[in-house]
Amino acid sequence: MNKELTIVMPCLNEAETLAICIKKAQKYFKENSIEGEIIIADNGSTDGSQDIAKANGARVIDIPKKGYGSALKGGFENAIGQYIIMGDADDSYDFSDLYSYLEKLREGNDLVIGNRFKGGIEKGAMPFLHRYLGNPVLSFIGRLFFNSKIGDFHCGLRGFTKEAYKKLQLTTTGMEFASEMIVKAHLLNLKIAEVPTKLYKDGRTRKPHLKTWSDGWRHLRFLLLYSPKWLFLFPGMILIIFGFISSAILVITPIKINSVTFDVQTLLYSMSILLIGFQFVLFYGLTKVFAVTQKLLPKSERFDAVFKYISLEKGLILGLIMVIIGGIYSIYAVSFWSDNHFGPLNFRQTSRIIIPSVFTIIIGIQIVLFSFFFSILGLKDDETQSKL
Repeated sequence: MNKELTIVMPCLNEAETLAICIKKAQKYFKENSIEGEIIIADNGSTDGSQDIAKANGARVIDIPKKGYGSALKGGFENAIGQYIIMGDADDSYDFSDLYSYLEKLREGNDLVIGNRFKGGIEKGAMPFLHRYLGNPVLSFIGRLFFNSKIGDFHCGLRGFTKEAYKKLQLTTTGMEFASEMIVKAHLLNLKIAEVPTKLYKDGRTRKPHLKTWSDGWRHLRFLLLYSPKWLFLFPGMILIIFGFISSAILVITPIKINSVTFDVQTLLYSMSILLIGFQFVLFYGLTKVFAVTQKLLPKSERFDAVFKYISLEKGLILGLIMVIIGGIYSIYAVSFWSDNHFGPLNFRQTSRIIIPSVFTIIIGIQIVLFSFFFSILGLKDDETQSKL
């Protein structure tokens, strides 16, 4: 039988609060004449939560694989509702007041996120570090990295269509599941809405499952890995620009600031900075291709355009040109040494030739190797295209 709405609650030893959460959800169904179901995605409870859920008319799905994300995905896979609303079973959210979520979904939104900072946070409902550091900082990073307008990336009460869930292809199993859902929705250009949501002090006497520092790091790590341009490209470009400008100046002349002189020793470091920045940019390219071919990130038109302009042949040509340039300057340095009968040389003068020559050769070789690896990663995408 088709249902309009499925409410999924992840559960791990929630005997104290599970019944009241189910009753509130049932009250919402009844008062609003909604055809709905309640799924308890149980993640291995040992306190009788399963029996409580069944006694109160909920459907229990046993999820053996541990993790917040695993439990939720198991519940979503078994949902028969057109829309799905997820929320914790600790009575911190009011399941009898879900109208704003369902209304936004009926309007055509793919994903509806709650905002606890707009809806209100009851005293003692959220730890100090979470309220004033963790959630604001991680939400800010999420908005910055993914051009998002979502104010609360980690609200546990959210709704979405069953079709949107299929498109998201969620993979994480832990608490970072909440971030993955929003990030992928943005990357897929799904329609997202936000509604004020009240957060209440949960009704449990035991400690929550959330671990402040480890789970916070998992969220941050996920945001970084899913935005390689912020992790690799932008830092790499900054290093390249700084390294190139400083190296270009030092190749021509030492830099004097008051009584301090920056000479060829500094040139060695500035060229190293340029090389490190170049490696960051190369790693961005490889990470992006791998993430798309493995379906960790959605493909974009820009991604296809990259393969049109960057090919193995072009990379090999550019790399070999760089190696040849470096080789020519190296030969020039040897000839300069030969003119001096292979005797002692002016260290500063020759270093301004040798250091750029060596780094140019290294960068050329890296371009060649990158081109081969880039093409190998792209083979899977080419095979996929040929099957379509």
